[in-house]
Amino acid sequence: MELFTSKCVYYAFLLNCFLLLFKAHSVEKLNDVPKVRGANLGGWLVLEGWIKPSLFDSIPNKNMLDGTKVQFKSVPLQKYVSAENGGGSNVSADRDTPSSWEQFRLWRLSHTKFQLRTLNGQFLSCDGEGALVTASAESPSATETFYIERNDNNKVHIRLLSGAYLQVSSSFNLTADYPGTPGWDDNRATFEMDIVHILKGDYQLGNAYGYDKANEVLTNHRSSFITEDDFKFMSQHGINTVRIPVGWWIALDPNPPAPFIGGTLAALDNAFSWAKTYNINCIVDLHAAPGSQNGQEHSASRDGSTDWSTSPDYISQSLDAIDFLASRFANHPALLGIELLNEPSYSQVPLNVLVSYYSKGYDIVRKYSSTAYVIISQRIGTPEPAELFHAKIGASNLVVDVHYYNLFDTSFQKMGVSDNIDYIYKSRKAELNTLNAASNALVFVGEWVNEMEFRQGSQLDYQQFGKAQLDVYSDASFGWAYWTLKNNNNHWDLKWNIQNNYLLLNDSQNK
Repeated sequence: MELFTSKCVYYAFLLNCFLLLFKAHSVEKLNDVPKVRGANLGGWLVLEGWIKPSLFDSIPNKNMLDGTKVQFKSVPLQKYVSAENGGGSNVSADRDTPSSWEQFRLWRLSHTKFQLRTLNGQFLSCDGEGALVTASAESPSATETFYIERNDNNKVHIRLLSGAYLQVSSSFNLTADYPGTPGWDDNRATFEMDIVHILKGDYQLGNAYGYDKANEVLTNHRSSFITEDDFKFMSQHGINTVRIPVGWWIALDPNPPAPFIGGTLAALDNAFSWAKTYNINCIVDLHAAPGSQNGQEHSASRDGSTDWSTSPDYISQSLDAIDFLASRFANHPALLGIELLNEPSYSQVPLNVLVSYYSKGYDIVRKYSSTAYVIISQRIGTPEPAELFHAKIGASNLVVDVHYYNLFDTSFQKMGVSDNIDYIYKSRKAELNTLNAASNALVFVGEWVNEMEFRQGSQLDYQQFGKAQLDVYSDASFGWAYWTLKNNNNHWDLKWNIQNNYLLLNDSQNK
């Protein structure tokens, strides 16, 4: 652990030296505002099922939503169904162990009718009774649509719309020629279905419920999950800013394209009104972009694909959303800034494409406001924390958003409480000092949480871990925002942390 920390400090030192050599035009700080001590309103206007799971409770067959990754194993053969080379050719049932070729992403047409997408994006297809199943269709139609019949033991039968059931042939292919209707015994038409991963975002909820029920569920959610009382609570506990995730479809409210449901704009208007009342600033964050910038449910991805950077239309739609938000809120006294995109993927979004988008988004915001902060998010997983500081994106009030979690990495799984605290004070502090030294943008720890991979901590442990984060993140030149104000998981819930004395905000009040 000491070696891991020392390496991080050493690399941060080298990064600091590099930044000093490449300082660009300095940021003009036009707004005389205090540092951000913020809360994210996650799970409100952009859904994440883990934040409020009950939203999905009434969906029939709720574990088979759009984007759910599944594997099929032949019951009699104990072999997995596989799309050769990840898609584009044959389908067989001859694999002893599953990996990515053996995973299929669901496109849900009803609670029993689905299309199945491979790793490379093709769809399983069958031309009719007696035909082979292949994985070469680039877009789905009737021949790519299947009924999946499921029993209580996660065994399934798969049949065509015409009624023919798929089975494993003697040559280990899938063919639509099982005679009659199979039972749940060890026959070649029966498969075990393993659910590998489930997405629960706006797309999944809207498509699974249908418009009427989704509208009812989301109308209730948006009016109750975040209320004026929450803004009063935040103002009483030193929170001076909210970062509000929104989806691209807000620009088309009240009639966004299906399966998205209108109403987020009215809720956002309410948030700005409450913010003005309680002297709280607002950052509007484009959290979900068309085509998805990271494949995660909080980007409203249908099936985990990341297509945002590959389509000029998706980028243009995103810029239209920024134009809409900037034109609507630029003159509102509660507006502090607009974040152009949340957590683009390092592996899927090229830096040159992202910088071009950020530059255009910056100019759009400046068209309406000379003082609003323009916030740009780091790429998820980037090995170069300072990459956006090297780009010439904007000359004034530019902020780079970094997200710090002591989670989601195998190195954190080995850390106890003291190790986590040590990591914050050494590695995170060193990186923040380096980024603060850059003169062309301010630094914002836009997401962090009072949780770690080590889950056996006492209240005192969490207080000390939270204090370490507050001590360090309060030094970020723009400030910080906790993820998130409310959450089904207690340690992710800022309100719960404050009310139960797990996070002592007053200890850093004067930072």
